[in-house]
Amino acid sequence: MPKINRKKVKISNIITFVILILLLYFAEQFYQTNNFNDFVRSESNLHLSEFKRDKKVKYSEAKSYRIYSPEYNDAMFSKTIEVKKNTPYKVTCMVKTDKVLSENGNSNIGAQIGITNTTERSIAIQNTQDWQKIELIFNSKNREEVEIAFRLGGINGNAKGTAWFSDFSIEEGYSNSDNNWNFACFIFTNTNVEIDNNIVDINMTDEDISDIKDTIKRFEISCNKLSEQKMDANCDIYLENEPITKLSYDEEFGYYVSAEDVEKQIKPIIDTNDYDHIFVIIRLGDDEHQTDIEVKDWIGLGAMDYYGIGYSNIRLPNSSKSYTYKYSQSINQFPEEVFLHEFLHSLERTAKEYGYTIPALHDYEKYGYENERVIGQKKWYTDYMNQNIQAQNGKTGLPEEIYKMKPANNFDFENSYKLDEFKEPENIIEEIRQIFKNLVRNINYVKNSL
Repeated sequence: MPKINRKKVKISNIITFVILILLLYFAEQFYQTNNFNDFVRSESNLHLSEFKRDKKVKYSEAKSYRIYSPEYNDAMFSKTIEVKKNTPYKVTCMVKTDKVLSENGNSNIGAQIGITNTTERSIAIQNTQDWQKIELIFNSKNREEVEIAFRLGGINGNAKGTAWFSDFSIEEGYSNSDNNWNFACFIFTNTNVEIDNNIVDINMTDEDISDIKDTIKRFEISCNKLSEQKMDANCDIYLENEPITKLSYDEEFGYYVSAEDVEKQIKPIIDTNDYDHIFVIIRLGDDEHQTDIEVKDWIGLGAMDYYGIGYSNIRLPNSSKSYTYKYSQSINQFPEEVFLHEFLHSLERTAKEYGYTIPALHDYEKYGYENERVIGQKKWYTDYMNQNIQAQNGKTGLPEEIYKMKPANNFDFENSYKLDEFKEPENIIEEIRQIFKNLVRNINYVKNSL
């Protein structure tokens, strides 16, 4: 029997042990920088963005989640969570950015929280900014699950740069189920914008402001009366003398004022009050500026939102002789019609999101209604708001419960409680469990993709 060289065996064992230690070390390092727990990583332009866990740039003890996009992309890590129907939720996180830019200078593109395949989102952080808290507030409506995304980009465009996300939290709140609707009505007295290299400076008159204030009061009364006391409207009026300096453009509607165009002026008020709908009242033309700003024949634009709150534009007509917002027994007995119409667009959208089948707000002629000379479509709105439109299968219109399905806001979270959906592993045992959980999920994903 040959003699065993015990010294060589001992050295071999030591080398093997060292190799194993190194393998474990590099495996642990790989895990630390590439483990995204239950999040799924995705991007619109594949293999362009880099996803990493960062232990150097972080807000707290936990490693941050980093997205780096050297070129314009929409990149995110997301997780699908179960939610209760018609329940408010708030998702928050800390975010830090470095040289984040959006395509075309779009202010709603950047580092943000969003719900995939929807326009529901938080504010978007751009440029280079230190750690700050952002939040997404939403109502689950008719959904039983939503996919929450922490995103560098947006539903309407791409971004580039670096974003770090940390300290995720989600709260479940309690809906305010009364039928009292609070409206913030912002009257912008001046529009000073550059259109085709020309400065257009337009001001409201004192008569304009007086007419609009009277019309808003009539809108409050009509909401209660036409709904047959199914809802109450409470309007707060804010005169904004700081001019509008930026307009948005749409191929169908021409120029209008988006929420992003006036966010600086309206945000402090909306953030500190319990509002359910926003009206922005503007003048984009007058007797001297009838063709300077293309608006393509609209007086009101609705069905928009400001972080989940209904948002509408109300435009004063160019002619000072117009009776659009003036009451007259013989000319216009329903000057609040535009306000009501745009608000009903928000209720129409909400009803559809909750799964109700209702007539389109513009389809009054299909059901035998007319746009009458002095009262406009008042009869149509009355039946629309009371589910009293005669259709082939019976009466249709807005269901009564829709008046209690208001947008979520911060006041819904005074007695909220936190969920554990974004909980990080806290020890080695939980990390090992997470590794196996990720392996199983990835294997199932591959099987389902075949």
